[in-house]
Amino acid sequence: MFGFKKKPKTFALSMPVTGKAEPLELVHDDVFSQKMLGDGFAAVPADGAVYSPIEAKVTSIFPTKHAISLMAVNNVEVLVHMGIDTVELNGDGIDVLVSEGQSVDSSTQLASIDLEKLSQAEKDPTVMVVFTNLADHDLSVDPGEHQHSEKLGELELK
Repeated sequence: MFGFKKKPKTFALSMPVTGKAEPLELVHDDVFSQKMLGDGFAAVPADGAVYSPIEAKVTSIFPTKHAISLMAVNNVEVLVHMGIDTVELNGDGIDVLVSEGQSVDSSTQLASIDLEKLSQAEKDPTVMVVFTNLADHDLSVDPGEHQHSEKLGELELK
C-alpha cells in the first residue's frame, strides 16, 4: 500500500573462490572452528581470486588486507577473512580490488591472493565467510568442489 519493500529472510550464498567448500569446524584455527566470531563456512581456494559470497555493501577493509567486512540487507554482517594468520603478512600477498561503500554481489571480485606467496610464508590460504551478528538462523552450504560465484547454499533468518 505504501510501497514498502519487504526485506528478505532468505539469502542466496555463493562460493567465494574456485575450490572446496568445507564446514567452518574443519578450519585449523580455533577462533573460526569454534565459531567464536559467528557461524559460517570455509573455502579452500584453487586459485587466488576471491569473490563476494552475498549481495552486500563493503563496510570495512582491514589495513592488513586480510579481511573485508560486508553488510547485507537486514543488517546481516559478513566477514570475508582471507587465510589463517595472514594478518602477520601486513598486506603482502593480498590485493584488495574493492573500496569501502561499494556495492558487491557474487560477480564482484573482492581480492586477489598470491597463493605462492602465502605458501612461502607457510600461511593457510583458506577463506572463511563468517556471519558475525546472527541470532536465530539456518545456514545450509553444499560442501565439496565448486566454481567461484556458483550458488553454494542459503542463509535463512528466523
